[in-house]
Amino acid sequence: MKKLIILTGAGISAESGIKTFRDSDGLWEGFNVMDVATPQGFEKNPALVFDFYNQRRKQALDVKPNGGHLGLKDLEEHFEVQIITQNVDLLHEQAGSSIVLHLHGKLDEARSTKNPNLVYKLKSWELNIGDKCELGSQLRPNIVWFGEAVPAMEEAVMLAVQADIFVVIGTSMVVYPAASLIDYIPKNCPVFVIDPKKPEMDLEGRNITFIEEVGSVGVAKLKEILLS
Repeated sequence: MKKLIILTGAGISAESGIKTFRDSDGLWEGFNVMDVATPQGFEKNPALVFDFYNQRRKQALDVKPNGGHLGLKDLEEHFEVQIITQNVDLLHEQAGSSIVLHLHGKLDEARSTKNPNLVYKLKSWELNIGDKCELGSQLRPNIVWFGEAVPAMEEAVMLAVQADIFVVIGTSMVVYPAASLIDYIPKNCPVFVIDPKKPEMDLEGRNITFIEEVGSVGVAKLKEILLS
């Protein structure tokens, strides 16, 4: 089976009702991302950050995978599909995708502020001030915030290097280091980009096909192209 490596961003989850902050002048669900998605924001107002992610987790209880997520699962019948996602939601897993690498962490996890290797699965949608790890230090959302290193990037690069086909879905390709993955795929590797708004990408010399559609429609068209 050919290796189908797929990089997804917030756009694939938009049809499920999860908003993308880049569509609203840097606001994410009404909050400035610098206040809720940076180490500085957490240090300045941890209560705000905890409340923000608690509301995101509560929202996730009612959110379901859309046709885009489900379509990627269906592609596993024909390809060795491995998903690299910038999203912290679990919609790919809920859709049944077998291999999902989260670059920016997971919404349903917390980690120690003292030892980042201590990661815990949350038992409910709430994480609050006073919730501590086994070392006695405060827990924080297991999210890679702006300005922080991306521990999973090395693994993502290893996947990109092995791609027979590379697909980009619902990401502006302006957030690094994720946007640099395109530089690691083999030169002769076909690239498909699914997004209703064509992203600005430096793909000179690449075999690229743009599918200017939302995720659910775009993935259906991708499947049709790949299987034909």
